Amino acid sequence: MMKLDQSSYARIIDNLHDGLYFVDADRIITYWNKAAERITGYRAAEVIGKSCADNILTHVDSEGCVLCLGTCPLAATINDGKEREAEVFLHHKNGHRVPVLVRVNSLVDEQGRVIGGIELFTDLSSIQVNQQRIAELEQLALLDGLTRLANRVYLEREIDNRLHEFDRLAVPFGLLFLDIDHFKQFNDTYGHAVGDEVLKAVAQTFVVNSRPFDLFGRWGGEEFIGIIRNITGKDLLYQAERMRLLIERNYLIQNDQKLQVTVSIGATVIRPGDTMETLVKRADELLYESKDNGRNRVTLG
Repeated sequence: MMKLDQSSYARIIDNLHDGLYFVDADRIITYWNKAAERITGYRAAEVIGKSCADNILTHVDSEGCVLCLGTCPLAATINDGKEREAEVFLHHKNGHRVPVLVRVNSLVDEQGRVIGGIELFTDLSSIQVNQQRIAELEQLALLDGLTRLANRVYLEREIDNRLHEFDRLAVPFGLLFLDIDHFKQFNDTYGHAVGDEVLKAVAQTFVVNSRPFDLFGRWGGEEFIGIIRNITGKDLLYQAERMRLLIERNYLIQNDQKLQVTVSIGATVIRPGDTMETLVKRADELLYESKDNGRNRVTLG
């Protein structure tokens, strides 16, 4: 069995995506990883040696109750040794609240005695933004029923809003036009039910890998559009290539067979004088350049 030395464990823990901190039996912070610094704004040097309730995280629940005053999951776990999980709001150094999912456990010594606790916390802000967006779109009948993305009606509204924003404030945005390669052939080979699963998997790739203020939606069939706000051509190309690669690396297992698809993408940034028609047409033409040049590629123009 592979063995890791102590420095390797420390490096792995320090570079986790989720925030992680340790406390002793008195809830004094003894360790604070890099993700905890990023999510909370507090550097390790500012918090180690202090209580987590000492105007640092001061978790509150959805009702605004301060958990440090009696219902703290970490304190309860140190007391009884039971694992706990809760959605709470931590205090950011800049003054705002950040929604997080916390998972807590106790730390024990070699004799099994509780000597402290550990809390792992995940930033839920982008997740909550997407859930709120879905709820709003459902209410307005602007959600694609299969993929749970914005539908074409909503995409057209959003493009129009971004055009007006560009005219008023000169805030740039980019458009990605994406099409699943050989999708009709895929459907004919594996059936529409499997094709629907592929569409949903592609859509979920957009959801979990896009910024909260960007929008991806289903334009129709196997075509998708991404509206990427406040971006340059170079960065738009990076985002498009990232999505293309992630989708290329996706796969579904059907009857012990690994099924994969690719996408071709046309990418363009708003230009003075653009209308919705000229912008979408240009992105569509760039998409077909990608297809004509071998598919599974991005063409920026």
